Amino acid sequence: MSSEPDLTVGLDLGTGGARAFVVGFDGAVVGRGASSLRSLRDGAHHEQDARTWWDAIAAACRQALSGVEAQRVRAVATCGTSGTVLLVDGAGRPQSAALMYDDGRAGDQARRLDLPASWGLPKLLWLLEQDPEAAAGGTRLAHQPDIVTRRLVGHDVASDCSHALKSGYDLVERRWPDRLQRAFPDRLPAVVDSGAVLGEVCAAAAREAGLPAGAAVVAGMTDGCAAQIAAGSLQPGDWNSVLGTTLVLKGSSARHIDDRAHGIYSHRSPDGGWLPGGASSSGAGVLPAAFPERDLEELLRRAAAHERTTVLAYPLVSGGERFPFVAPGAESFTLGAPADDAEHAAALMQGVALVERLCFAQLARIGAATGGELSVTGGATRSRHWCQLRADALDRPVRRPVQVESAFGMALLAAAAVAGDPVAEVARRASRPAEVFEPRAGLRAHLDEQYDRLVAELQRRGWLAGAGH
Repeated sequence: MSSEPDLTVGLDLGTGGARAFVVGFDGAVVGRGASSLRSLRDGAHHEQDARTWWDAIAAACRQALSGVEAQRVRAVATCGTSGTVLLVDGAGRPQSAALMYDDGRAGDQARRLDLPASWGLPKLLWLLEQDPEAAAGGTRLAHQPDIVTRRLVGHDVASDCSHALKSGYDLVERRWPDRLQRAFPDRLPAVVDSGAVLGEVCAAAAREAGLPAGAAVVAGMTDGCAAQIAAGSLQPGDWNSVLGTTLVLKGSSARHIDDRAHGIYSHRSPDGGWLPGGASSSGAGVLPAAFPERDLEELLRRAAAHERTTVLAYPLVSGGERFPFVAPGAESFTLGAPADDAEHAAALMQGVALVERLCFAQLARIGAATGGELSVTGGATRSRHWCQLRADALDRPVRRPVQVESAFGMALLAAAAVAGDPVAEVARRASRPAEVFEPRAGLRAHLDEQYDRLVAELQRRGWLAGAGH
């Protein structure tokens, strides 16, 4: 028996690849691995071959464990993309292509079910209608991590409630609604809470992935929730603002918050509370769209000289808004003429920061606690200037953690499960800030004026009802 500290492994199935982190109970990362995945994209189509997922995960896991004493690993947990689903047989083996989270082919089914097309249930209906032979063969719904957990344990296992949320699972009642069970008899999987132990790593998985046989396999969460755990934003009132292609806010609340009129819904926390959040159609993706084939780092440096720009931008990555308000007809707009590309970029960056402020205003309006710590993650945090601008626009400190990867968050969830500690406590001990950005008083009046202009314009266009500060 090793005298070295115990470890856990976090696995992340993303769009472009699989990642594995080996993490100590103190939050130290001792191993990392990655393996690529391929997608088939064609218009609204976006699918993957689910049979490739295990090979990618196993390769990433072996790489991460190289040079590490595998017997120290006590548990493993897996996250995936929210809304990615497929059909499996009675033993949990893939029987269809996997429709990825942004596959848009189930629009008609979504309208019939009165659910967003990105959710899992419309995709299940589309798959069943496309392949009557598979539908007649007793197939059922599975979520992306289910394929990995089945291979880890060696037999079919339950889905976690976090991934099941976008398939219509009722997190309050902890069951599938009766209407869905009637509509999809024997098609919906068993579901357990995130953080529950599903079983142990079997001998075959141990050989293929380099994990020790007998390590606990823990039910995971979606990649967004996993990143929130990694950021340590799990105390009531804490928020993690993820600025990647789009802007996603995820917080922690003692009570259930569900306001679909504002695009807000909640995951259940493994600790028993709730993780409310929403995803905007605004985000950092507006920059490469506006300036294709440009050196964005150089452009962002030049944009810093225009932080007092009066050009007002409402920047959307795609048409329609989902949060902080729901307006399918919303479109990007710019008021004023930028002097050059640098001021244009500055206006877009400022616009995203003002949308983020509006998100928090809407959250406060519906009674969500927002006064805890705010962490910022996502690719845009590489720009210190943008982090500072967001602190200025929000008039609050923002914390940029050292580790923000979803695989890191899953390793912390696994550690909490086997140690019997609250996930929030494990994450608080493990999460370390790389930098804290304090708001600057000098920009407050300017940004307040720009925010008021944005709110007024959104209301004038009929997209936004009354909104506070």
